[in-house]
Amino acid sequence: MNAPEKLALRIKLPSATGRLEEFRLSAPRDFGSAGRKPLNRVALAAAHVVADPLASGNPWLDAAVDWEATIAYRRYLWSLGLGVAEAMDTAQRGMGLDWRSSLELIRRSIAASEGVDGAVLFSGAGTDQLEPAAGVRLDEVIAAYELQCEAVEKLGGRVVLMASRALAACARSSDDYRKVYARILSQVRQPVIIHWLGEMFDPQLAGYWGDKESSGAMNVAIDVVEANRAKVDGIKISLLDPQKEIDLRRRLPPGVRMYTGDDFNYPELIEGDGEHVSDALLGIFDAIAPAASAALARLASGDAKGFRGILAPTVPLARHIFRAPTRFYKTGLVFLAWLNGHQEHFIMVGGQQSARSLADLAETFRLADAAGLLSDPEVAVSRMKHLLAVNGLGG
Repeated sequence: MNAPEKLALRIKLPSATGRLEEFRLSAPRDFGSAGRKPLNRVALAAAHVVADPLASGNPWLDAAVDWEATIAYRRYLWSLGLGVAEAMDTAQRGMGLDWRSSLELIRRSIAASEGVDGAVLFSGAGTDQLEPAAGVRLDEVIAAYELQCEAVEKLGGRVVLMASRALAACARSSDDYRKVYARILSQVRQPVIIHWLGEMFDPQLAGYWGDKESSGAMNVAIDVVEANRAKVDGIKISLLDPQKEIDLRRRLPPGVRMYTGDDFNYPELIEGDGEHVSDALLGIFDAIAPAASAALARLASGDAKGFRGILAPTVPLARHIFRAPTRFYKTGLVFLAWLNGHQEHFIMVGGQQSARSLADLAETFRLADAAGLLSDPEVAVSRMKHLLAVNGLGG
């Protein structure tokens, strides 16, 4: 791929040396007719929420959402031919957004999707109304799952069955996981996506499936899928280890999808190994939506080289945004949405705009530029200068 054209536009950005250094911007990439061509992968973007900066209350404690801007972003993703995974951890679910607000988000997104031809939408159902304490009982975990699954399906939604902090806290064996999942899956109306979120995304999910070793945990996950085959659309794993995903997808029963949640290695996992492929449920697709849509269209047309050429420059950006502590990746996603004009402010639920440093955000800016993902460089520079100025730095 040719190097992007350099613009005359420049900005001074914080660097790893602790100084401001001049950076010259590149022209944005033209991703062509993204969203207008059929895809041969299911591609779900886990979408972020837009905070309401004018709401009163306590920003660290109260989830104030700008519903209009939040739903507008979902429409943008659908317009690119991507599906939406709603009320997931990308939306700060359980990390600022509580169940009550999550259900309202799901309700509004389902309503919005009904007016969009071909819109695909899955919504997260979990147990986050329960405190993840050791004293929680399995029957309480089951009841919490039942309440959320029923609420999503009553609205006409499809379920992503999210990993449960409460279950991780109270389960005493792998059989407890088998019991809970069998009970819930026996009741859902439509096949669900099971979500296995690794501890790098959420430390409270360490040892999920009742086994600290990934090989043993995979055995339990496969047992759950095979025992409930008719109720499982697919399984999504976010372990940031491509070999573990490859090993698991080889063992899935025919017709059960593997949804990659690997924000480090998604291009090769989606492309596949000639025998098996991964579909996608990715937080990074929130930020790289135009590139993801264009690349997937190339893949569907048989142009694997074009697919790789579009996504390769996005990988350094993704690996930076999702670097440890990985759970703070949402800050980078919202930062890019602001730079690209999808929202008018860089304020987050729970005040998490402060979760990454200025130096970190400056590197996100540079890598987004390198990937051609700053859609209007002048707007991006203006907003970055404002951010620097608020923090006492001349841009």
